[in-house]
Amino acid sequence: MSVLHFRSSIDKKKLADPTSENARGRPLNYATTTRHSHRVSALPQDDKTPGWFYTSRTRIAMPTPEQDLKAPWVVLGAGFTGLSAARQLAHNFPDDRILLIDAQEVGFGASGRNAGFLIDVPHDISAPDYIGDHRIAAHTLALNRKGQMMLKALVEEHQLADAQLQHAGKYQAAASAKGNAVLKAYQGGLERLGQPCQMIEGAELGQLLGTNYYQKALYTPGTMLVQPSALVKGLADTLPDNVELFENTPITAVEYGPYITLHHPHGTITAKQLILANNTFGTHFGLLPKTLVPLFTYGSLTRPLSATEQSEIGALSSWGVIPADPFGTTLRLTPDHRILVRNSFSFNPNGAAKSGYNERFLAVHRRSFEQRFPQLSTVDFEYTWGGCLGMTRNGSGYFGQLGPNVYGALGCNGLGTVRGTATGALLADWLAGKQDTLIDFLMGSTPPPRLPHEPLLSFGINTALWWGQLKAGAEI
Repeated sequence: MSVLHFRSSIDKKKLADPTSENARGRPLNYATTTRHSHRVSALPQDDKTPGWFYTSRTRIAMPTPEQDLKAPWVVLGAGFTGLSAARQLAHNFPDDRILLIDAQEVGFGASGRNAGFLIDVPHDISAPDYIGDHRIAAHTLALNRKGQMMLKALVEEHQLADAQLQHAGKYQAAASAKGNAVLKAYQGGLERLGQPCQMIEGAELGQLLGTNYYQKALYTPGTMLVQPSALVKGLADTLPDNVELFENTPITAVEYGPYITLHHPHGTITAKQLILANNTFGTHFGLLPKTLVPLFTYGSLTRPLSATEQSEIGALSSWGVIPADPFGTTLRLTPDHRILVRNSFSFNPNGAAKSGYNERFLAVHRRSFEQRFPQLSTVDFEYTWGGCLGMTRNGSGYFGQLGPNVYGALGCNGLGTVRGTATGALLADWLAGKQDTLIDFLMGSTPPPRLPHEPLLSFGINTALWWGQLKAGAEI
């Protein structure tokens, strides 16, 4: 989803050049002894009520380091991207010690706060057919499917039943004539891309989803659904032996040079190579210009439905609905018989939760829920939370070298589950000198454009969010 329309540019040379001597991913040789320090300007500060986290398996978090540590590799961020990067580094460098660091507890941050969709098909809302450039769309499809298959294989290998992975597909639903037009255009784009899809409407749709609110839905079978917090918890607890995980370890400062020294409240961590896999927070480490927008979206999760209530909402035991309009409402019926409602956006410039916002958007969730399921008007929400999306203006992210001995996979644009998983592993392969057409695609992609300065940035984004949500109308 792109909601910004400012003109700007960024020097592509700040990323690793795929035509240079480093084209196969081998780290460049920086023969320098100079060092400089940077204080990290923002840290994750999420709200305390993420529903997925508390309805998934309780685990004991790995402790903060009690002494100074050294390792060849340090990965920052234990979400989908960081977990994938650390796992693949361990495979590629089995004799190396790899440290995986997260500022919070695994499953508590952004990777455990999304709607739990592992989507395969591209969805470019800037294009008339929602597909756009077919070369880019084909690579995006391959990238998303790589992430899907990696996660599916890990769930099966480690028997992560708590992740509730289901190959259920998704319904992109419309409640207005405007939404119907979007679905028709997208159907044509998917068919031209050779991807299966089916338009469902009327009584059949109502019987499937248990609501007559929607006029039509475009069903695509390739999407998988998961309990996102449970999945990342399971991935964290099944890491290879040469990966050491440390949680609740916020990095407050970093020293750059021929080796990297990270400072946290209890000591230091020194690495030969640093990988930033912490999405929007990666831009606060002094190496990247301001290009990632921390947009928060909000979700509420009901209590489990009773058997009687379950019988009133359709033929399917589990489903996922995304809106025709990007500002509309996402819905999930989960295997444990809860309904998720997700909509509303805010721009939180420092990536921290804002006081009072959950209560404000809970009222919107209540209204959206009762419009769709008036028969469930007595069902209460148990949890409401916000989660951060790392968005860029052109839908592209960062992949490759960010500075001397520093690398990153950042900017997932709302597809962190699959894109983060794929790019994390591909970055580890790139660093091992492996070749892949998807690596070539990522290295050759146009990097995110620079954002304007304040106050223009906040004014532009907040205006775009207000206008987008207003235009969404019945889709919310």
